[in-house]
Amino acid sequence: MKQIKVALALVGITAAAFSLAACQIVASPMAGTTFNETKYGNIATAETATTKEGKACGTSILGAFAQGDASIVAAKANGGITKVTSVDHYAKNILGIYGEWCTIVKGN
Repeated sequence: MKQIKVALALVGITAAAFSLAACQIVASPMAGTTFNETKYGNIATAETATTKEGKACGTSILGAFAQGDASIVAAKANGGITKVTSVDHYAKNILGIYGEWCTIVKGN
């Protein structure tokens, strides 16, 4: 019985250490250390009639490896947009292991 308690304690300590080691952070106006999935607005114009939307994303693994182009320019190109009316952002973080950051551009 004592060996089981020791084993469970070691598993708990190891899990806590791994969760602290994966310090991958995705910028967001709200924080969620275990899980975060947020979409929020950043820039908008007075123009309300939009016909197109483009999205560009970058991803990160363990905060050690990151790739992608989440720029406004890439989102405009992906949506075939020439005139931007709003820029939103989307952030996702799962246990600090996987992170995603997207720029969403709307316009014509």
